[in-house]
Amino acid sequence: MTVKHLSVEYNKVNERGTFSPGDIITGRVIAVTNKETKVQCFLVRAKGKAEVTWHEQEGLTTVVHSDKKEYFYFEHIILQDKNKGDGSEIIGPGRNVYPFTFKIPNIVMPSSYEGKWGKITYSLRAQLTQSIWLVHKTKTEFPFLTKAEFPFASKSEMIIIGLKEQQCATRISFFGSGKVTMNVTSERMGVKQGEAIGVSVEVLNDSTRTLTPRFYLCEKQTFVAQSKRTVHSNDILFGTGDSVPAGTSQTITKVMSIPPQTPPTFFNCCMMKLEYRLKVTLDVPLARDSEIKLPLVILLGSPKPHQQKPKRSIWFRKLPG
Repeated sequence: MTVKHLSVEYNKVNERGTFSPGDIITGRVIAVTNKETKVQCFLVRAKGKAEVTWHEQEGLTTVVHSDKKEYFYFEHIILQDKNKGDGSEIIGPGRNVYPFTFKIPNIVMPSSYEGKWGKITYSLRAQLTQSIWLVHKTKTEFPFLTKAEFPFASKSEMIIIGLKEQQCATRISFFGSGKVTMNVTSERMGVKQGEAIGVSVEVLNDSTRTLTPRFYLCEKQTFVAQSKRTVHSNDILFGTGDSVPAGTSQTITKVMSIPPQTPPTFFNCCMMKLEYRLKVTLDVPLARDSEIKLPLVILLGSPKPHQQKPKRSIWFRKLPG
């Protein structure tokens, strides 16, 4: 083994270390050898792609659903022998550095993402071929951000209009022990990564049970391959509110801080999309329709502290009768 080390590095173009359509990515391939090394081909590639794969059981048969889409592919040949395989190109002993430059196409592409059954990746790969039996490979991924301010706008322009609007929903449920009315309000539909949003629930508990609201962030990942579709959902519990005794009503507000690493909402990939909801539930045993979901769009942004302090019990009164 004459090649001791092979790596590919890139230079950052901003503080975030991310790239976007139209950016130029520069870097270097580093090869360390312990003596003169003949090579057949030495190259570096830049690639952007999306791919999905999942398995389904149909009877005794396992069916694989998969698909992929390539956004761009570039190749830069560092060294290649002129006689098609005689190993006439030479890499000197020691540390050898080979610079490269690629321009990322200025087209609509989704941001980097990795979900349950699919991912969107942007990468640099170097390959050094000494012979058909001796090939050295290395790879590094670079984070990519779409230029689209609203990568979900293609689904509905009304989403953009409603990002700053208050969201409200009401549900009236009838149980064996009585009627319960739940009103849920969120400050707005759009929230940036790292920001917080206040969610209020008003519970009119005209039943014989004590009820406790729970607050969730619901994630929905959708994957598509060859006209087939699958969904992966995940609920993140953000907290539990004060209990509402039987025959009383109470309003509780929970401040939900969106983790900075939460991937933003997106619809601009033909094979996958990511959506969110705010969900409030009441722990009523064996009851249906005891939850409310409100739309939530998570936007790209820097983490910011929430200025407002959470309001706990706003009011508490005995129901008449």
